[in-house]
Amino acid sequence: MTVLAFDCAVSGLSLAVVGDGAALAQRREEGRGQAASLLPAIATVLKEAGVDRRALSMIAVTVGPGSFTGVRVGLATARGLAMALDIPLAGIATTTALLAAAPHDDRLSVAAIDTHLGDWFCAFSASDGAPAVLSTQALAAKLAGRPCRIVGPQAEALAVLLPSAIAQIALPDPLVMARLALADGIETWRTRNRAGLPRPVYARGVNVTSPDGTRRTVETE
Repeated sequence: MTVLAFDCAVSGLSLAVVGDGAALAQRREEGRGQAASLLPAIATVLKEAGVDRRALSMIAVTVGPGSFTGVRVGLATARGLAMALDIPLAGIATTTALLAAAPHDDRLSVAAIDTHLGDWFCAFSASDGAPAVLSTQALAAKLAGRPCRIVGPQAEALAVLLPSAIAQIALPDPLVMARLALADGIETWRTRNRAGLPRPVYARGVNVTSPDGTRRTVETE
């Protein structure tokens, strides 16, 4: 079974082609402009892996929370490819991918992604993993001094503000994403897709700037 997995919801692009749980090729690109660079990057990583797109068994993509534009670009591309190739599409939350990369020990793992609006997209290893938006103060109150591991791209900036916290800097890893998708099973994802393809997880309304310069929050489905 061969999986193409990619993330552009948090920072830049991360892609991998995974065969039977092992990486056949991986690629990382920094910067914005995912709408222009994602399809060429997919073509490159497939070529490096020696895999024709028609040989793919499944696609896995992050569905958020994260960058509004990055989530939409990644999910739209993944949906188009999955429909064109008639293969299942696995939607993986960014926070789920981050938590899956954390070691299992006595510390509570907390996936955290900076919203760039003064708070954090968070999920906890001891819960169902559903992401929520928390301020630093609200997160500190929820943790109540419990030893924890902050996992995410800005983990160090948050960990220094929390008692008994350590940092694990990480981005959603497409190899981890592919393994998560395979753990559920291709037929499970095919069944889920019949009920509807994966949808974006925004965890909050989207802030938009009007032509007159005012900002407002638009609620998303």
